[in-house]
This record gives sequence, structure tokens and C-alpha cells, in this order.
Amino acid sequence: MSTSTAASVDGLPRTFRVSQAFPDSPTLDVSATVREEIGILAKQIKPGMNIGVGVGSRGITNLRAVVETTLTTLQAAGAKPFIIPAMGSHGGATPEAQTELLGEYGLSENTLKVPFHATMEVDPVASDCHGNEVVWARPALAADGVLVINRIKPHTDFAGNLGSGLVKMAVVGLGKRTGASHFHRSACHLGYEAALRERFQAIAQNTPLLGGLGLIEDQRHQTAHVEWIPTDGLVAREESLFQTSRSLMPQIPFDSVDLLIIDRIGKNISGAGMDPNVIARSVHGYLTSPPREQEPLTIRRIFVRDLTPETHGNAIGIGLADVTTQRLVESMNHEVTFVNALTALSTNGAKTPIYFDTDREAILRVLDTLALPRLNQAKILRIQDTLNLEQMVASEAYHEEAMERPELTPESDPAPLAFTSGQQLLDVAEEFAP
Repeated sequence: MSTSTAASVDGLPRTFRVSQAFPDSPTLDVSATVREEIGILAKQIKPGMNIGVGVGSRGITNLRAVVETTLTTLQAAGAKPFIIPAMGSHGGATPEAQTELLGEYGLSENTLKVPFHATMEVDPVASDCHGNEVVWARPALAADGVLVINRIKPHTDFAGNLGSGLVKMAVVGLGKRTGASHFHRSACHLGYEAALRERFQAIAQNTPLLGGLGLIEDQRHQTAHVEWIPTDGLVAREESLFQTSRSLMPQIPFDSVDLLIIDRIGKNISGAGMDPNVIARSVHGYLTSPPREQEPLTIRRIFVRDLTPETHGNAIGIGLADVTTQRLVESMNHEVTFVNALTALSTNGAKTPIYFDTDREAILRVLDTLALPRLNQAKILRIQDTLNLEQMVASEAYHEEAMERPELTPESDPAPLAFTSGQQLLDVAEEFAP
């Protein structure tokens, strides 16, 4: 594609590339650490035990190595492990799609040499205080033991002392679509965290759950910690690891943004498509008015350009954007997106915002809704996605601040926004390419 760097005739601000530095995490031999941690569980394994391993659909770094090492360590102890997709309603809530999603991470019967039990069938194990059934995947209930593997991180839908992690995977992931739906209904009455705790307690008491392998990732999306946690004491330990994970989340480095441009969203990026903990917008609604005094990060408008290929058309989270592109709308799998939104009882995330043919038109039209005194002074920030915040493109209004802050490094001088001949932007990653 050809690009043009001619001076803008529409008053758009000049932009520059900027890098954000994060502290280095200790070097971690992931496979060796997993082997050591699962080795703690392996001491309890009796030869011939059927062990279910619950694995989800998030884009977890080193996931294949983690799962493979877990399986081989269990096998060395004499167990017969098998995989259970533990992702609630993701993949349109079908066994075929959930199996395919794992396959894209290199996890399949052929690569792992173990069976996959991907059925969506569940059985009740208890009832919550409102009489809603607590259910669990049928293959998990039939196993001699079950463990889950998941990244521990702040949740996209609620704040508290637990988030997305082992507890949630045991409750929602292994609950399949039915369990996910029941959990969200319970959360409407009890609150998310209270519903998680109550349902996990029922599962811990009435299922063969052995525990979970918790992972923490740093600001660079690299594995920073791996730990085996048995069911007894899992909630308390996950609370502690949750605080560590929250401290390692990447953040947008500026307090106020007129327009945030995100290259891509998807379920492999965040359960909400784009992480509300990063964009400061809730899946339950948000405001885009000018910031008030003492208010934290305020993003007045969001423009989302595309979906990741890995999300398979699931555009959950697009409803958090103000504008998007026609190409993204055309790439949506509405059925998969709607199943996800309806199961979570959160319809905002599936709403389609205003969309335009080209990136240039989207930018101009959405900036016009801000009634800025001078368009060329707009605070625009471009990011790849909400997981990758090391490399960004920022408008000139941020240049002086970027020059003064030690964690930020301007990588280029301000220059006119460059569009292709089709009036589209290059991805941020392409902007930084040699």
C-alpha cells in the first residue's frame, strides 16, 4: 500500500511515535516452573487416574508450553489427562467452535496427544441462595480429578478482590453456557464477586476439583509468575495474586485523551474485546463528557478499526466504542457476538456504533463531535490493543509531556498523519516497523 505524508488539508494534528518503558520482570523458565508446580499435585496422583484439565480461550502467553508441560508431568505420575474447553459461552457455545479456538493456540488432540471432551452438557451440583442451579461440565464431574489453568487478572465487568482467574474459570468456564448464564443471573442479585465466591464454594464441596495453575503476566504480556494452588485455600491465595496482577497491568500514560484509536479488539485480547481497566469505560455504560476535576483517566471518544483474526468475528466490546469502520462491521459474526452478550446479560458490548468507510472519515467525523476550539490541538492517542501499550502514536499535544517523563521516549518528530491511498491508517505496529 502506498502512503502519503503530505501536509494535512483538514486540520488534523501532527503525530509522533512514542515508547513506554515498563520495569523488567525476573527471567522465568516457564516449562521448568510449571513442571515444578504441577509436581506438587503429581505427588497426590494415583496411577490410572483420569484428570481433566480445563483450558480457556484467552490469548495467554506461553499457553501451549504451560498446557503441554502440565500434561506430561501428570502422565509421568501415571495419570490419564484429558482437555476440557473451559470458556463458558465463547465460540458461539458450540463444542466444535470451542475446540477450534483451542486449536489456534496449538492445543489439539493431534498436538497434545490426549483426548478432548468438548461437550456443552452440564449437570447440577448445588443451588445458590436464590435457587439457581450451580452446574458443572459433565466430563469434569466424571473425572477422578480436575484442574484449571488460567491467567489471574482484574475482571472486565467488576472491581473487587477477585477478578478473572482460577475461581472464575471453575465457576463460569467449566459451567459452560448454562453455568455462565446462571452465574450472571445470580450476580444481578448478589453482585459479581459474591456470586463467584458462593458458587465456587459449592463447586469446591461437590466436585472433584483439585485446584488450579495460576499465571500472572507483566506489562509486556510476558509470563511473570506460575503457581499451583490447591482447592483448599485457593480463594485466599488468588486474592493475593490478584493484587500482584493488578499492579502489573499496562496503563495508558496520559490522564486525558480526546480520541483513542485502537487498531484491533477481540476475545483473545480481553473478555470484553478491549479491557475496561485500560480504557476506563464500563461494559455497563459510560460517559464521554469533558473530564471533571480530580477525575482519573478520561477518554472522550474511542475509534476501533478492526477485529483480531483470533476472535472469529466475535465483536463483543464494540459497543464501548463511539465509532468504527464498515470493514469491522462486515467482519462481525453477529450470532457469536450476540450469544456472548446475552449469556453475560450485558447487551451494551454488542451494540454497533456509528461506522464509516475510511479511517480518515471516522477520525474527522468523531473529532467534530467534541467541539474542540482548534482541531490541530486534539489529544489523539493510537494503540495496537489494550494488551500492548509499549508502542503508541500520539498527537503533538502530548509531545512536551513525553519529552519530560522518563518512562516515555519519543521515537520520531511530529509529522502529518499518514494515510494510505485508500484513506486508511497503518497499524501502530507497522508505524514502528523498521
